[in-house]
Amino acid sequence: MHGMKEIIHEAESLPIEERAMVIDSLLRMFNPPIAEFDAEWVKIAKQRLVELRSGQVRAISGNEVFAKIQKRFEK
Repeated sequence: MHGMKEIIHEAESLPIEERAMVIDSLLRMFNPPIAEFDAEWVKIAKQRLVELRSGQVRAISGNEVFAKIQKRFEK
């Protein structure tokens, strides 16, 4: 059985997508998903995708969002 340091070292060598999957799996152990909440999030995500594809709403880049946040808190 591997110790914590060995597990972390192995995880560091994984591609970023696989590291994200490991993190997600570990977080789900501490905070199991609730099916009703997951279903609601899927419903909201699908609706937002429809809005984006139809042009009803405009996507904002992450850089733009963070710039607005930073500007708001600089005062």
